[in-house]
Amino acid sequence: MADKRDFDDFLEKFKRHRELMIEELHKVIIGQDAVIDQILAAIFTGGHCLLVGVPGLAKTLIVSTIAKILDVQFKRIQFTPDLMPSDITGTNVLDEGEGGKREFRFVHGPVFTNILLADEINRTPPKTQAALLQSMQEHEVTAGQTTYDLPDPFFVIATQNPIEQEGTYPLPEAQLDRFMFNVMLDYPSLKEEEQILEATTRGERPEVRKVLTAKSIVYLQKQINMIEIAPLTINYVARLVRATRPKNDDSPKFIKDLIDWGAGPRAGQYLIAGGKAMAAMNARPTVSIDDIRKVAIPVLRHRISANFQAQAEGYTAESIIERLVREVPEPTISKYD
Repeated sequence: MADKRDFDDFLEKFKRHRELMIEELHKVIIGQDAVIDQILAAIFTGGHCLLVGVPGLAKTLIVSTIAKILDVQFKRIQFTPDLMPSDITGTNVLDEGEGGKREFRFVHGPVFTNILLADEINRTPPKTQAALLQSMQEHEVTAGQTTYDLPDPFFVIATQNPIEQEGTYPLPEAQLDRFMFNVMLDYPSLKEEEQILEATTRGERPEVRKVLTAKSIVYLQKQINMIEIAPLTINYVARLVRATRPKNDDSPKFIKDLIDWGAGPRAGQYLIAGGKAMAAMNARPTVSIDDIRKVAIPVLRHRISANFQAQAEGYTAESIIERLVREVPEPTISKYD
Protein backbone atom coordinates (compact mmCIF):
# COMPACT_ATOMS: atom_id res chain seq x y z
CA MET A 1 0.00 0.00 0.00
CA ALA A 2 2.88 2.33 0.84
CA ASP A 3 4.34 1.73 -2.63
CA LYS A 4 1.00 2.62 -4.21
CA ARG A 5 0.79 5.82 -2.16
CA ASP A 6 4.35 6.72 -3.16
CA PHE A 7 3.52 6.17 -6.82
CA ASP A 8 0.32 8.22 -6.53
CA ASP A 9 2.37 11.01 -4.93
CA PHE A 10 4.85 10.78 -7.81
CA LEU A 11 2.03 11.09 -10.36
CA GLU A 12 0.63 14.19 -8.63
CA LYS A 13 4.08 15.81 -8.53
CA PHE A 14 4.66 14.90 -12.16
CA LYS A 15 1.33 16.42 -13.15
CA ARG A 16 2.31 19.67 -11.39
CA HIS A 17 5.69 19.70 -13.14
CA ARG A 18 4.01 19.17 -16.48
CA GLU A 19 1.58 22.04 -15.76
CA LEU A 20 4.51 24.25 -14.78
CA MET A 21 6.30 23.38 -18.02
CA ILE A 22 3.23 24.28 -20.06
CA GLU A 23 2.86 27.53 -18.11
CA GLU A 24 6.45 28.47 -18.96
CA LEU A 25 6.00 27.43 -22.60
CA HIS A 26 2.92 29.59 -22.96
CA LYS A 27 4.98 32.64 -22.06
CA VAL A 28 6.48 32.22 -25.53
CA ILE A 29 4.18 29.85 -27.46
CA ILE A 30 0.54 30.76 -28.01
CA GLY A 31 -1.85 27.85 -28.64
CA GLN A 32 -0.56 24.54 -30.08
CA ASP A 33 -1.67 22.71 -26.89
CA ALA A 34 -2.03 19.30 -28.59
CA VAL A 35 1.38 19.68 -30.26
CA ILE A 36 3.03 20.55 -26.94
CA ASP A 37 1.39 17.58 -25.20
CA GLN A 38 2.62 15.21 -27.91
CA ILE A 39 6.20 16.53 -27.77
CA LEU A 40 6.25 16.26 -23.97
CA ALA A 41 4.80 12.73 -24.17
CA ALA A 42 7.65 11.75 -26.48
CA ILE A 43 10.28 13.32 -24.22
CA PHE A 44 8.89 11.63 -21.11
CA THR A 45 9.02 8.23 -22.82
CA GLY A 46 12.33 8.65 -24.64
CA GLY A 47 10.84 8.94 -28.13
CA HIS A 48 11.70 11.14 -31.12
CA CYS A 49 9.36 13.59 -32.87
CA LEU A 50 8.93 14.76 -36.44
CA LEU A 51 7.24 18.18 -36.58
CA VAL A 52 5.56 18.92 -39.90
CA GLY A 53 4.12 22.33 -40.74
CA VAL A 54 4.32 25.24 -43.15
CA PRO A 55 6.91 27.98 -42.45
CA GLY A 56 6.11 30.46 -39.71
CA LEU A 57 4.23 28.16 -37.32
CA ALA A 58 6.97 28.32 -34.66
CA LYS A 59 8.26 24.76 -35.05
CA THR A 60 11.82 25.75 -34.21
CA LEU A 61 10.68 28.14 -31.47
CA ILE A 62 8.68 25.41 -29.74
CA VAL A 63 11.70 23.09 -29.63
CA SER A 64 14.19 25.74 -28.52
CA THR A 65 11.80 26.94 -25.79
CA ILE A 66 11.32 23.39 -24.50
CA ALA A 67 15.11 23.08 -24.36
CA LYS A 68 15.28 26.29 -22.31
CA ILE A 69 12.83 25.05 -19.67
CA LEU A 70 14.75 21.79 -19.40
CA ASP A 71 18.22 22.02 -17.87
CA VAL A 72 19.75 19.95 -20.68
CA GLN A 73 22.17 20.33 -23.58
CA PHE A 74 20.56 21.54 -26.79
CA LYS A 75 22.04 21.70 -30.28
CA ARG A 76 20.56 22.58 -33.64
CA ILE A 77 21.62 21.35 -37.07
CA GLN A 78 20.35 23.18 -40.14
CA PHE A 79 20.05 20.40 -42.70
CA THR A 80 21.24 21.45 -46.16
CA PRO A 81 22.05 19.57 -49.39
CA ASP A 82 25.80 19.79 -48.73
CA LEU A 83 25.64 18.49 -45.13
CA MET A 84 27.88 15.46 -44.61
CA PRO A 85 27.37 12.56 -42.14
CA SER A 86 30.47 13.62 -40.20
CA ASP A 87 28.90 17.07 -39.73
CA ILE A 88 26.33 15.29 -37.55
CA THR A 89 28.21 12.48 -35.83
CA GLY A 90 31.74 13.88 -35.65
CA THR A 91 35.02 12.75 -37.17
CA ASN A 92 38.48 11.43 -36.39
CA VAL A 93 41.25 13.99 -36.66
CA LEU A 94 44.99 13.36 -36.64
CA ASP A 95 46.70 14.99 -33.67
CA GLU A 96 50.39 15.29 -32.96
CA GLY A 97 51.04 14.53 -29.32
CA GLU A 98 54.10 14.68 -27.09
CA GLY A 99 57.31 13.48 -28.68
CA GLY A 100 55.89 13.99 -32.15
CA LYS A 101 53.69 10.90 -31.89
CA ARG A 102 50.63 11.15 -34.12
CA GLU A 103 47.32 9.57 -33.23
CA PHE A 104 43.68 9.90 -34.16
CA ARG A 105 41.30 11.72 -31.85
CA PHE A 106 37.54 11.68 -32.23
CA VAL A 107 35.90 15.10 -32.27
CA HIS A 108 32.28 14.83 -31.16
CA GLY A 109 29.65 16.15 -33.55
CA PRO A 110 26.48 18.02 -32.56
CA VAL A 111 24.58 14.73 -32.14
CA PHE A 112 26.30 14.41 -28.75
CA THR A 113 23.65 16.34 -26.86
CA ASN A 114 20.39 15.78 -24.98
CA ILE A 115 18.00 17.46 -27.43
CA LEU A 116 18.99 17.61 -31.08
CA LEU A 117 16.91 19.82 -33.38
CA ALA A 118 17.24 18.50 -36.94
CA ASP A 119 15.87 21.54 -38.77
CA GLU A 120 14.38 20.82 -42.24
CA ILE A 121 15.64 17.25 -42.12
CA ASN A 122 14.38 16.43 -45.62
CA ARG A 123 16.72 18.98 -47.23
CA THR A 124 19.76 16.71 -46.94
CA PRO A 125 20.51 13.60 -49.02
CA PRO A 126 19.63 10.09 -47.76
CA LYS A 127 23.27 9.27 -46.91
CA THR A 128 23.36 12.12 -44.41
CA GLN A 129 19.85 11.40 -43.12
CA ALA A 130 21.00 7.83 -42.45
CA ALA A 131 23.72 9.16 -40.13
CA LEU A 132 20.96 9.66 -37.56
CA LEU A 133 19.61 6.10 -37.78
CA GLN A 134 22.02 4.48 -35.32
CA SER A 135 21.84 7.48 -33.00
CA MET A 136 18.04 7.40 -32.87
CA GLN A 137 17.74 3.65 -32.38
CA GLU A 138 20.77 2.62 -30.30
CA HIS A 139 21.66 6.01 -28.77
CA GLU A 140 25.26 5.57 -29.88
CA VAL A 141 27.63 6.59 -32.66
CA THR A 142 30.24 4.37 -34.34
CA ALA A 143 33.32 6.01 -35.82
CA GLY A 144 35.93 3.68 -37.25
CA GLN A 145 36.31 0.77 -34.84
CA THR A 146 34.98 2.63 -31.80
CA THR A 147 31.42 3.09 -30.58
CA TYR A 148 30.54 6.10 -28.43
CA ASP A 149 27.49 6.37 -26.18
CA LEU A 150 25.26 9.42 -26.49
CA PRO A 151 24.21 11.40 -23.41
CA ASP A 152 21.14 10.29 -21.47
CA PRO A 153 18.46 11.45 -22.13
CA PHE A 154 18.71 11.85 -25.91
CA PHE A 155 15.94 13.02 -28.24
CA VAL A 156 15.82 13.99 -31.88
CA ILE A 157 13.15 16.51 -32.79
CA ALA A 158 13.12 17.08 -36.54
CA THR A 159 11.17 19.64 -38.55
CA GLN A 160 9.87 19.37 -42.08
CA ASN A 161 8.04 21.69 -44.49
CA PRO A 162 5.22 19.76 -46.25
CA ILE A 163 4.61 22.18 -49.12
CA GLU A 164 8.08 22.81 -50.57
CA GLN A 165 9.27 19.70 -52.41
CA GLU A 166 11.91 21.14 -54.76
CA GLY A 167 15.40 20.28 -53.53
CA THR A 168 14.16 17.91 -50.84
CA TYR A 169 14.76 14.21 -50.19
CA PRO A 170 11.81 12.29 -48.69
CA LEU A 171 12.73 10.45 -45.50
CA PRO A 172 13.14 6.69 -46.03
CA GLU A 173 10.55 4.50 -44.30
CA ALA A 174 13.21 3.02 -41.99
CA GLN A 175 13.98 6.47 -40.63
CA LEU A 176 10.35 7.58 -40.44
CA ASP A 177 9.61 4.50 -38.33
CA ARG A 178 12.15 5.64 -35.74
CA PHE A 179 10.07 8.72 -34.96
CA MET A 180 7.60 7.97 -32.20
CA PHE A 181 5.26 10.78 -33.27
CA ASN A 182 4.61 12.58 -36.53
CA VAL A 183 3.20 15.85 -35.21
CA MET A 184 1.31 18.14 -37.57
CA LEU A 185 1.19 21.86 -36.77
CA ASP A 186 -1.84 23.74 -38.05
CA TYR A 187 -2.57 27.43 -38.44
CA PRO A 188 -3.63 29.30 -35.26
CA SER A 189 -7.21 30.39 -34.66
CA LEU A 190 -8.17 34.04 -35.18
CA LYS A 191 -7.91 34.79 -31.44
CA GLU A 192 -4.55 33.03 -31.17
CA GLU A 193 -3.22 34.87 -34.22
CA GLU A 194 -4.22 38.21 -32.70
CA GLN A 195 -2.38 37.25 -29.49
CA ILE A 196 0.69 36.21 -31.50
CA LEU A 197 0.74 39.52 -33.38
CA GLU A 198 0.38 41.50 -30.17
CA ALA A 199 3.03 39.53 -28.25
CA THR A 200 5.66 39.43 -31.01
CA THR A 201 5.53 43.09 -32.04
CA ARG A 202 6.17 44.59 -28.58
CA GLY A 203 9.92 44.12 -28.81
CA GLU A 204 9.97 42.11 -25.56
CA ARG A 205 11.51 38.67 -25.05
CA PRO A 206 9.86 36.71 -22.24
CA GLU A 207 12.20 34.79 -19.96
CA VAL A 208 11.36 31.20 -19.07
CA ARG A 209 12.48 29.27 -16.00
CA LYS A 210 14.14 25.87 -15.98
CA VAL A 211 11.83 23.19 -14.61
CA LEU A 212 13.55 19.80 -14.98
CA THR A 213 17.14 18.57 -15.14
CA ALA A 214 18.46 15.78 -17.38
CA LYS A 215 18.69 13.50 -14.32
CA SER A 216 15.04 14.24 -13.47
CA ILE A 217 13.92 13.38 -17.00
CA VAL A 218 15.68 10.00 -16.87
CA TYR A 219 13.99 9.30 -13.51
CA LEU A 220 10.59 10.31 -14.91
CA GLN A 221 11.05 8.03 -17.90
CA LYS A 222 11.70 5.05 -15.62
CA GLN A 223 8.71 5.84 -13.42
CA ILE A 224 6.33 6.39 -16.34
CA ASN A 225 7.39 3.04 -17.74
CA MET A 226 5.85 1.52 -14.59
CA ILE A 227 2.36 2.81 -15.47
CA GLU A 228 0.10 -0.23 -15.68
CA ILE A 229 -1.68 -1.32 -18.82
CA ALA A 230 -4.36 -4.00 -18.70
CA PRO A 231 -4.25 -7.07 -20.99
CA LEU A 232 -7.52 -5.87 -22.55
CA THR A 233 -5.90 -2.56 -23.52
CA ILE A 234 -2.88 -4.37 -24.97
CA ASN A 235 -5.32 -6.52 -26.95
CA TYR A 236 -6.97 -3.34 -28.28
CA VAL A 237 -3.59 -1.90 -29.31
CA ALA A 238 -2.63 -5.11 -31.13
CA ARG A 239 -5.98 -5.27 -32.98
CA LEU A 240 -5.77 -1.57 -33.89
CA VAL A 241 -2.28 -1.94 -35.36
CA ARG A 242 -3.12 -5.17 -37.20
CA ALA A 243 -6.25 -3.54 -38.63
CA THR A 244 -4.03 -1.05 -40.52
CA ARG A 245 -2.62 -3.90 -42.66
CA PRO A 246 -4.55 -4.52 -45.89
CA LYS A 247 -3.43 -8.15 -46.11
CA ASN A 248 -4.70 -8.98 -42.64
CA ASP A 249 -7.87 -11.09 -42.89
CA ASP A 250 -9.57 -9.15 -40.06
CA SER A 251 -8.87 -5.69 -41.48
CA PRO A 252 -11.94 -3.61 -42.45
CA LYS A 253 -12.77 -3.49 -46.14
CA PHE A 254 -11.99 0.23 -46.43
CA ILE A 255 -8.43 -0.48 -45.23
CA LYS A 256 -7.99 -3.15 -47.92
CA ASP A 257 -9.33 -0.71 -50.50
CA LEU A 258 -7.41 2.42 -49.44
CA ILE A 259 -4.09 1.30 -47.93
CA ASP A 260 -1.01 -0.12 -49.67
CA TRP A 261 0.78 -1.12 -46.47
CA GLY A 262 0.14 -0.71 -42.77
CA ALA A 263 1.98 -0.29 -39.48
CA GLY A 264 4.49 -2.70 -37.96
CA PRO A 265 4.88 -3.86 -34.34
CA ARG A 266 6.85 -0.74 -33.37
CA ALA A 267 3.61 1.22 -33.80
CA GLY A 268 2.05 -0.83 -31.00
CA GLN A 269 5.04 -0.20 -28.75
CA TYR A 270 4.75 3.54 -29.32
CA LEU A 271 0.97 3.51 -28.82
CA ILE A 272 1.49 1.95 -25.41
CA ALA A 273 4.38 4.30 -24.53
CA GLY A 274 2.32 7.31 -25.63
CA GLY A 275 -0.69 6.03 -23.70
CA LYS A 276 1.43 5.71 -20.55
CA ALA A 277 2.66 9.29 -20.97
CA MET A 278 -0.90 10.59 -21.43
CA ALA A 279 -2.05 8.71 -18.32
CA ALA A 280 0.88 10.02 -16.26
CA MET A 281 0.35 13.60 -17.42
CA ASN A 282 -3.16 13.35 -16.00
CA ALA A 283 -1.98 11.64 -12.76
CA ARG A 284 -3.62 8.31 -13.58
CA PRO A 285 -1.79 5.04 -12.73
CA THR A 286 -3.27 2.98 -15.59
CA VAL A 287 -3.60 3.42 -19.35
CA SER A 288 -7.12 3.78 -20.73
CA ILE A 289 -8.45 3.12 -24.22
CA ASP A 290 -8.93 6.90 -24.57
CA ASP A 291 -5.21 7.43 -23.88
CA ILE A 292 -4.42 5.10 -26.80
CA ARG A 293 -6.90 6.90 -29.04
CA LYS A 294 -5.30 10.28 -28.19
CA VAL A 295 -1.97 9.18 -29.64
CA ALA A 296 -3.29 7.02 -32.49
CA ILE A 297 -2.98 9.68 -35.20
CA PRO A 298 0.57 10.95 -34.43
CA VAL A 299 1.81 7.36 -34.01
CA LEU A 300 0.14 5.88 -37.10
CA ARG A 301 -0.02 8.70 -39.69
CA HIS A 302 3.54 8.08 -40.95
CA ARG A 303 3.25 4.30 -40.70
CA ILE A 304 0.47 3.74 -43.22
CA SER A 305 0.50 4.44 -46.95
CA ALA A 306 -2.71 5.61 -48.60
CA ASN A 307 -3.02 4.46 -52.23
CA PHE A 308 -4.17 6.35 -55.32
CA GLN A 309 -7.79 5.37 -54.72
CA ALA A 310 -7.69 6.98 -51.28
CA GLN A 311 -6.20 10.15 -52.69
CA ALA A 312 -8.75 10.25 -55.51
CA GLU A 313 -11.60 9.90 -53.03
CA GLY A 314 -10.19 12.65 -50.80
CA TYR A 315 -9.00 10.45 -47.94
CA THR A 316 -5.95 11.42 -45.90
CA ALA A 317 -3.94 9.26 -43.51
CA GLU A 318 -5.58 11.16 -40.64
CA SER A 319 -9.14 10.57 -41.82
CA ILE A 320 -8.43 6.87 -42.39
CA ILE A 321 -7.00 6.51 -38.87
CA GLU A 322 -9.94 8.40 -37.36
CA ARG A 323 -12.35 6.02 -39.10
CA LEU A 324 -10.31 3.00 -38.03
CA VAL A 325 -10.33 4.14 -34.38
CA ARG A 326 -14.12 4.43 -34.57
CA GLU A 327 -14.55 1.00 -36.16
CA VAL A 328 -12.15 -1.13 -34.10
CA PRO A 329 -14.36 -2.09 -31.14
CA GLU A 330 -13.31 -1.48 -27.58
CA PRO A 331 -12.67 -4.81 -25.84
CA THR A 332 -15.06 -5.95 -23.13
CA ILE A 333 -14.25 -8.10 -20.12
CA SER A 334 -16.97 -10.63 -20.79
CA LYS A 335 -15.61 -11.32 -24.27
CA TYR A 336 -12.26 -12.50 -22.91
CA ASP A 337 -13.32 -14.29 -19.72
